[in-house]
Amino acid sequence: MAASWLVFLALCLLLPLLLLGGWKRWRRRRAARHVVAVVLGDVGRSPRMQYHALSLAMHGFSVTLLGFCNSKPHDELLQNNRIQIVGLTELQSLAVGPRVFQYGVKVVFQAMYLLWKLMWREPGDYIFLQNPPGLPSIAVCWFVGCLCGSKLVIDWHNYGYSIMGLVHGPSHPLVLLAKWYERFFGRLSHLNLCVTNAMREDLAENWCIRAVTVYDKPASFFKETPLDLQHRLFMKLGGTHSPFRARSEPEDPATERSAFTERYAGSGLVTRLRERPALLVSSTSWTEFEQLILDGHNLPSLVCVITGKGPLREYYSRLIQQKCFQRVQVCTPWLEAEDYPLLLGSADLGVCLHTSSSGLDLPMKVVDMFGCCLPVCAVNFKCLHELVKHEENGLVFEDSEELAAQLQMLFSNFPDPAGKLNQFRKNLRESEQLRWDESWVQTVLPLVMDT
Repeated sequence: MAASWLVFLALCLLLPLLLLGGWKRWRRRRAARHVVAVVLGDVGRSPRMQYHALSLAMHGFSVTLLGFCNSKPHDELLQNNRIQIVGLTELQSLAVGPRVFQYGVKVVFQAMYLLWKLMWREPGDYIFLQNPPGLPSIAVCWFVGCLCGSKLVIDWHNYGYSIMGLVHGPSHPLVLLAKWYERFFGRLSHLNLCVTNAMREDLAENWCIRAVTVYDKPASFFKETPLDLQHRLFMKLGGTHSPFRARSEPEDPATERSAFTERYAGSGLVTRLRERPALLVSSTSWTEFEQLILDGHNLPSLVCVITGKGPLREYYSRLIQQKCFQRVQVCTPWLEAEDYPLLLGSADLGVCLHTSSSGLDLPMKVVDMFGCCLPVCAVNFKCLHELVKHEENGLVFEDSEELAAQLQMLFSNFPDPAGKLNQFRKNLRESEQLRWDESWVQTVLPLVMDT
């Protein structure tokens, strides 16, 4: 405890010297066509900021990307010599005192730490900032921009105060303070981007902030996975997860078989198994689907892959293990960044349970699924219609009973070439949806070139 406070006081005393040295460095080394991108979160789990960095680099900018390095970003980012990733240290709250005091000290410490890291980096024409989290990063980035002449660009993914309100309640003093802070400093930015038209309208009407809608779009590596790569992925995952392993041995010992595919030894040809299970990518368990199978409905066995990670991951993993499913298998693999698009491109259906704290953002997972031409069942909320078109590229449900009915309909007589599932996939293939960089060139590039 004493050591932590000594570090805190030392940083306070050194801050003027650090700022002066950093300011002189920025004035001396200012480079053209350079952008500093900031996300006060895990870079590997911030795909939109990774895509911004890649697009900026592709169009002639050098990029310094600051963020936490808890998980591996995409290889494209790591291999790009125009992009430098600078790791930030995630600061923990103090273990003593009231929670409000702990949070306040953490915010102040983070503000000084981020200020120091930014001042000792090469300055940029722009500072691209992901919000949320915006406390304290919006104020710090605005201040640094004032010192060096950088233009602040805020990319609004959601409202930070609305996420905080899920924990403390919307009328909590901290939430009200966070809302004021976000609105006040958000107005000081030079450019604003947002993820939906609903958010753009809300920013304009309630906060007097003019923003440009930049929809999340899939990157080029989200696409349907060729059958040979599917087989390779299934064999790889089968090494650690039994749902991907073959249910029976092939007649030819040299034939390589997974739960879904097999590769013939002589020709190397990969085919799908006739009695293969359906592969579903989701974030929940499937008790209702199991009961439908046991009741005699003509449905396939189901392999449900739960992706992502979070504080409740282990809790739900234990709950799943306690279920005695006979025809539904659930696994929670740790996927490498390059394997996640391959899995989506190999699946039969995606299920999204994302609900927005503000009702104004859209689930990035569905964007990635659509990039892989993967139909989706998604739980309904305020602006979901901007992404999921009911009965066109997927289905929208209100509760678990409606979802169970949709699964029964979609997987009836699986795999059925004339079924609704294949019709949705065909619609996605024919939609000719824009990829991220194509959309970025139309919406963001003119803004950073004109100003």
